[in-house]
Amino acid sequence: MSYLPADRTMNTVKIKICGITNAADAAAAVHAGADALGFIFYAGSPRCVEPERAAEIVAGLPPLVVPVGVFVNATVDEVDEVCGNTGIQVAQLHGDESPGFCSKLDRPVIKALRVRDESWKSDAAAYAVGAVLLDTFAEDRYGGTGVPFDWRLVEGSPHRIILSGGLNPRNVAGAVRSVRPYAVDTGSGVEREPGLKDHGKIRAFVGAARGAT
Repeated sequence: MSYLPADRTMNTVKIKICGITNAADAAAAVHAGADALGFIFYAGSPRCVEPERAAEIVAGLPPLVVPVGVFVNATVDEVDEVCGNTGIQVAQLHGDESPGFCSKLDRPVIKALRVRDESWKSDAAAYAVGAVLLDTFAEDRYGGTGVPFDWRLVEGSPHRIILSGGLNPRNVAGAVRSVRPYAVDTGSGVEREPGLKDHGKIRAFVGAARGAT
């Protein structure tokens, strides 16, 4: 799969709601206008969902809402098996997966990188993936910090960027205006407690992201 550069002229940012664990939250995100839903298959996350449950939720999604599976240091066979059994269309890799690992998967790949300085750009250059997701660096976890990083670190990037890390209904419009990302991603920013979404926050997040110019 070839790497696709960002289109900085795009007016409509895509929106992914991550950490979906139940059908009600999935329906709320779909009705609000989300383009993609994230299902976390990493046992270390409070938003982890069993593949059987994810398959039930994915089966009820409209055809143009993309289900994304989030993995951390799983094997190629594990990723392909879970995606095949659940209907997941895109693999989002949040661990220490190499460029070679990504090329072995039988589906589109999003590679997540944790940002603490501009070194993420040289790291990203090695990956021939559809997009890179930028999250906030933390020593003790692979993502889900709920804390933004310095968005100025994205300036000048040729990559197709999915911006994550501490996004919520209050700051997402500013993030869209500042970074002009391909997409924005939130999980904890629209929750009432870990693993359970606040449907009002989902609507507010989507509305703010869509309204940013």
